[in-house]
Amino acid sequence: MPAHHPGGGCGPWHAGRVTAEDDRPLPLPARALETTAERPWPVRLLSVKIADYIAKMAPVWVEGQVVQLNRRADAATAFLVLRDTDADMSLPVSVRAQLLASLAVPLREGAHVVVRARPTYWTKRGSFSLQAEDLRPVGVGELLARIEHLKRVLASEGLFDADRRVPLPFLPHVVGLVCGRGSKAEHDVVVNARERWPEVRFEIREVAVQGTAAVPQVSAAIAELDADPRVEVIVVARGGGAVEDLLPFSNEMLVRAAAACRTPLVSAIGHETDTPLLDLVADYRASTPTDAAKRIVPDVTEERSRLAQARRRMQAAVTHRVAREQSALEALRSRPVLADPQTVVEARALDVRARRDAGRRALDVVLARGAAETQRLAAQVRALSPAATLERGYAVVQRPGGAVVRDASEVADGERLRVRVARGELTVRALRA
Repeated sequence: MPAHHPGGGCGPWHAGRVTAEDDRPLPLPARALETTAERPWPVRLLSVKIADYIAKMAPVWVEGQVVQLNRRADAATAFLVLRDTDADMSLPVSVRAQLLASLAVPLREGAHVVVRARPTYWTKRGSFSLQAEDLRPVGVGELLARIEHLKRVLASEGLFDADRRVPLPFLPHVVGLVCGRGSKAEHDVVVNARERWPEVRFEIREVAVQGTAAVPQVSAAIAELDADPRVEVIVVARGGGAVEDLLPFSNEMLVRAAAACRTPLVSAIGHETDTPLLDLVADYRASTPTDAAKRIVPDVTEERSRLAQARRRMQAAVTHRVAREQSALEALRSRPVLADPQTVVEARALDVRARRDAGRRALDVVLARGAAETQRLAAQVRALSPAATLERGYAVVQRPGGAVVRDASEVADGERLRVRVARGELTVRALRA
């Protein structure tokens, strides 16, 4: 790395810089905070400052995926690009060819590695890179352990809960398919689905299904199909492969993108024994792409057979019901009351007449008894009536005030009295005997 003195340099740059009274150029600011529009840093000085700052950094362990590897047989240094598995970021890394040769398994593009590297900054190009001091491939066991840890984290957030899953539509008109370019998984899904239901239509998004581009491309395809109102179900399909090949479908960013999908999602990744995390967050997990095709659409032949069977069952049920009702109707019609309805009416008419005559007789008896009792009471009333006594010649003597005279001593001599007889009244004057 070339060394530059902060105040060094000459030429055209100094001609436009503020100078002292003796026309000597002022020294450049030592710190970035001291720079001004009149006293700026030249590009070379900024590059040197950045390089000095980065050179003070300690070596760091970095994890990523190798997306590009350039090495020559006669070169002492190889170059690779290390990419973040969850974000679209990458860094160039230089590594000694001897270090790569010492690896037990040759390093290939797509491998996951951890690198102990020292950050460097190239002043001429203004570029940042890493110089690898140690490089270790991440084993399958460690990757699976990380997936298991991520699985527990996502499960604690409820992303795998059964109540989040929505049922698949019975007969979708448009199916969204995310698969590899020209892959057998696409063939298995499309061909088998159309054999079962020829009218089904597909919106196919061919993307990378392994490697560094798989996660962003599959996530973007799911989001695009989810935003399409015509798509009623989405299938993410990929054939079998090694554990490393299926790692993108256990990536946290991809799993969260699938969890955010509002359209029913079917995961058909690998074989039945493969269980990436996408299977756990999907609404339905298909063991293979062919199984996914059988799940998303019904079999037209089977459905027609079911319809014919249902029609036969309905016809048999209706026929049985009509026959049963006909039998019950004939049984009712065969009864005497329906054969000769007047029989019941005549019997009831006789009963009504008998009850009517009995009622009349009972009423006559009650009336006769009432009349006799009335006559007896009338005779008693007449016998006890004062009028009857008067008819026998008796009279009622009353004083002027209306009081009945019962004792002669009650009447004064010459007092006027009223005498009431059976037929009329008399006014008399009392005379002492």
